[in-house]
Formats: sequence, structure tokens, C-alpha cells
Amino acid sequence: MLLKPIGLLKTARAILPLTLAFAASVETQAQAPLDAYVTEALESNLVLKEKSVSLEKAMLAIREANTLFGPTVSFETQYTLARGGRTINIPIGDLLNPVYATLNQLTGSNKFPQISNVQEQFLPNNFYDVRVRTAMPIMNPEVRINRDIKTRQAELTQSEIDTYRRELVKEVKSAYYDHLVTVQAIGIWTSALTLVEEGLRYNRSLLANGKGLPAQVARAEAEVASVQVKLATAHSVRRNTAARLNFLMNRPLTDSVTAVDPDLPLDFLQILSDTSAAPVRGREELKSLGIATDINRDLLRLSESYRKPRLSTFVDLAAQGFNFNVDSRSFFYLGGLSLQLPLYTGGRNRLKVQQAELDVETMKVRSTYVTSQLELSAMVSRNTARDAYQAWQASQQEERASTHYHKLVDKGYREGVNGYIERLEARNQLTSSRIQTTITKATLLKALAAYERETASYKLPPSKP
Repeated sequence: MLLKPIGLLKTARAILPLTLAFAASVETQAQAPLDAYVTEALESNLVLKEKSVSLEKAMLAIREANTLFGPTVSFETQYTLARGGRTINIPIGDLLNPVYATLNQLTGSNKFPQISNVQEQFLPNNFYDVRVRTAMPIMNPEVRINRDIKTRQAELTQSEIDTYRRELVKEVKSAYYDHLVTVQAIGIWTSALTLVEEGLRYNRSLLANGKGLPAQVARAEAEVASVQVKLATAHSVRRNTAARLNFLMNRPLTDSVTAVDPDLPLDFLQILSDTSAAPVRGREELKSLGIATDINRDLLRLSESYRKPRLSTFVDLAAQGFNFNVDSRSFFYLGGLSLQLPLYTGGRNRLKVQQAELDVETMKVRSTYVTSQLELSAMVSRNTARDAYQAWQASQQEERASTHYHKLVDKGYREGVNGYIERLEARNQLTSSRIQTTITKATLLKALAAYERETASYKLPPSKP
């Protein structure tokens, strides 16, 4: 007698993995359209493209900062015309004329004429200066710190992009679930239209056979018209929800959207039953705050670097001359070192350091506050998902009861036990409960997507360069 239970147990063990694999396959197929839309949005969303341009700009800023370590070569030229201004008197005549007079007496000739004193202006007239200057920093902490800041700013931009990507995933899922509600509502109202049209034909048949009332036919016609209006409204809302989803994917707004009812995540009950603090360590916002804190520390280092000397070098390959004359004496080179070390600034640099220190402390306090705020949002999101799950369970129970009640009343109406008003109320209750079940499930799915966003549990694909 024990062989049969043992055999059944072995059979169950053999079938269970296949059953789980089939369930996982069904879930994957159901999630396929949504996953494809999420991937397409992450690749084509216009806001992401705009932010990617900002990231590219930040990367160029890093390359620019790296160039500050190398030499700078520039071509400089200057040509001046001058008249007037300060002058210098050179007493050449006073110095040489007595000598020349003595020489003329000794030689008995006038070979040494008298000359006048010379007056030269300081400002060069008809003077050119052409040079190629090469300058390079040898020791400058600002250059290195500036590169570190630019690198962290690029990291901050990337973190902001990831923040928007995660928000975009939630928005795409929410838009998809809203669209799914409208598609399912169209199906429900189409089914309801079939029922009321059948009721209209039935009442017309009764009236034709002398067993019905004109009032029942008129009421049935009004019900058909009412359901047709609601069905048309559902079609209009479906077009709007599809347009919103297409907008997020940067597609034409009128493109068709495939809607497949997704299964709930396999671990959603575990998520909802968990009472521990929701993890928020993976949030990009915290990473951004950490990077911003590091940037403030770099700014503090930059403020403190005033104590360190700045040493640079330069070399000029140049030519100078008057009247555009160029010869071997026009060319020259000039090189040197430049050392800068501040001695006294009235305490200005020290005050800048204190301000930078306060900025670092402010970022620490803000990080603590934002962490608590994110934990609160995650907890509220989880509680919202729990409430949505309970509402979905209640709506399912109500739908089952409404379905059973409608069958009983419809059967009673055809047998003459129940009246037409009861039948209409049962049909309206059934339609309302079906729509409510659809809405509550979508609300639950959106709440789970929001919790996924709050805890950063969705694995984002790597950003494309």
C-alpha cells in the first residue's frame, strides 16, 4: 500500500521542476513586451540623450584639465609708434667736444667736428617685438585639484543620468500598466456590450411574443447606448495611454503598443511581508551626494593650497628691432623661472578655508537627512504596495461573487423568477467588479514598480558610451 504514495511522491518531484520552469517561461513571455519597452526607452528617450550630451561635455572638461599639465606655446607680436613722453638727455657733445677741439689743435685740422648733445625718448618709435613663448607649470597644486574636480563632476553627471534612467524605468512601467488597464477595460466593456445587446434582443423577442413590456425594451436600449459610450471612452483613453508610452520611448505617438497582462513578481509576497528597513544603499541619489561631498573636499583642498608655492618656467624665442630691420643682432632667447608664494592677504585665504570646511559639514548633514528621507519613502512605498495587494484580493473576491450572482440572476430572469431591474443591477455589478479588479491589479503593479524604484532593486543595463 505504501508503494503508490511513494510513486506519487517521486512523480511529483519529477514534475515540480518542469512546472516551475514552465511558470517561469510563461512569466518571461508575459514580461517580454514590457522589458522591450523599458530597453527601448533607455536607448531612445530624448531627456536621456540631452543628459548624455552633458556627460560628453563633462568628459571634454576632464581632457581640458589634463592639458593644463603640459606646456603652452603662444605667438606674440607687437609694433609700436611713439612720439613725446619722457626722454633722457645724453651729454655726448659736452663730453667729446673738448676732446675733439684738442685733437684739432694738435693735428692742425678740422677733422673732428663739434657735435650736439643727444636727447632720446623712452617710448620706442617704429619698433617691433616678435616672440614665441613656451610656458609650463612645474609645481601648481591647483592644476591637479582642478583635474580631480572635473573628474568627479563627470561622475556626478553619470550618477544623475542613472537616477533619471531608474525614474524612467518606473515611468515606463506605470504608463504600460495604465495602458493595460484601458485595454482590459475595452475587453470588459465589449463583453458587457454583448450582454446588453443580447438582453435587448431577448426583450424585443418577449415584446414581439406579447410577454414583454415596452418599458423593458426602452431600458435595454438605454443600457446598450450607455455601454457604447463607455466603450468609446475606453478606446479614447487607450489612445492617450499608448501615446504617453510612445512619448517615453521617443516613438510616433500613434504607434501601436502591445499589452500583455504581466504576472506578479515571484518574490512580491516576501517583499510585502518583510518588516525590516527597506534597503536604499543602492540609490543613485546617495551616490550623487557622496560625489558632491568629495567635490567639496576637493574645493577645501583647493582653498588650503594657497600655502603651497607655485613654480613655473618660460622660454621666449624672439626678435626685436627698429624700422623692421632684421639682422643677426635682432634675434635672442629669454628664459626663466617664476615662483609665487603669498605672504599676507589679510586672512582672506584662511576665511575661504573655513567656508569650505562648513560646506563639507553641510554635505554630511544633508547626506544623513536624505538617507532618512529615502528610507521613509521606501517604507511608505512598501505599505502602499501592501494596501494595494489587499485591495486586489478583495476585488478578486468581489468579482467571483458578482460572477456567481450574475449567473443566478440571469438564470432566474430567464425562468421568470427575477425581474429585469435585478438583472441589470447584477450585470452592472459584474462589470464594475471586473473593472475594479483590473484597476487594483494595475495599482499593485505600479506600487511594486514604485517600491522597486525606491529601493533601486531594478538592475539597470550599462550605459552606452
